[in-house]
Amino acid sequence: MPVKLDAQNIPVVDLGAFLSGTSDERLKLAHRVDEICRSIGFLIIKNHDVPKNICDRAWASAKTFFEQTSAEKNAAYSDDPACPRGYTPIEGEALGKTLGIEAPPDRKELFSIGSLMPPAGHHEDKNFHFFYGPNIWPRSPLNFRESWTAYYLAMELLGAQIMQLLAAALGLEDNFFVKFHTHHISALRSQNYPSLSGDLLPGQLRAGAHSDYGTVTILNADPDVGGLEVKSPSGNWISAPTIEDAFIINIGDLMARWSNDRWVSTLHRVVDPVGVPGNPTAKRQSMAYFMNPNYDANIEAIPTCVAEGTSPLYPPVRAGQYLVNKFTVSN
Repeated sequence: MPVKLDAQNIPVVDLGAFLSGTSDERLKLAHRVDEICRSIGFLIIKNHDVPKNICDRAWASAKTFFEQTSAEKNAAYSDDPACPRGYTPIEGEALGKTLGIEAPPDRKELFSIGSLMPPAGHHEDKNFHFFYGPNIWPRSPLNFRESWTAYYLAMELLGAQIMQLLAAALGLEDNFFVKFHTHHISALRSQNYPSLSGDLLPGQLRAGAHSDYGTVTILNADPDVGGLEVKSPSGNWISAPTIEDAFIINIGDLMARWSNDRWVSTLHRVVDPVGVPGNPTAKRQSMAYFMNPNYDANIEAIPTCVAEGTSPLYPPVRAGQYLVNKFTVSN
């Protein structure tokens, strides 16, 4: 039975209750998460144990960076247009294009980092540098690298805990996904949506409708300014709530492929800000950790997700190549 959703409801899951619960409690929560991932693919994780000071410092560093002059921000822009790290100016990305359609550029600017260090002993194929190349760190604020590194490592740990929950939800051993994330290519990105002013292009949004590409996304959303919308199973757009001390989690494309579309990688977008009386053009910030598998992981349907007598819906795909293809389309 799919989880029942209404216009104001993205389900909330207590991660701590799963990690420290009894076998029966863990099983009950796992069944609920399976239902959520089948129906909407979005949930809110509370009781996550990520230290608030780590979140606050990384958030403040991003805010200070985006408040700098264009010249200062552009100093962290890569000379390589294919590089997924560093600063991306406003309208430097069009997520709607990942759906195979023409779409206007998004009204946001970005700062991104990737893996903190390349794995030793791995073959450097043509995409190796794309994922494991050196990060580009801004000159200011001075504590930016330190605070973002701490946040990246905290998200790495949280992601591993979430994957335990997802493995249980699929009836697998808790450590099933560990071997696919030993030298992962996860990325950390902060999005700044400046105050909307001037004319917008037809159909232009703060972020066009898209699905995320990898395993799962862990979103630290603006606690004051809304705008994130999720497409419900009925085709309506659900407004994600503004939340504090919780993360919005969603299933990515590769996770959906792993589950043979038992779980859904749901379309979402960012529209004009909501929840700010008297200031409908308020700026918005968010931080997203895109948890991605190893670049050389082979993603194919989990056998228990393929009905007897049927074939998988998708052929196996190499995680790194899939992500490169998606990134290239949107930039």
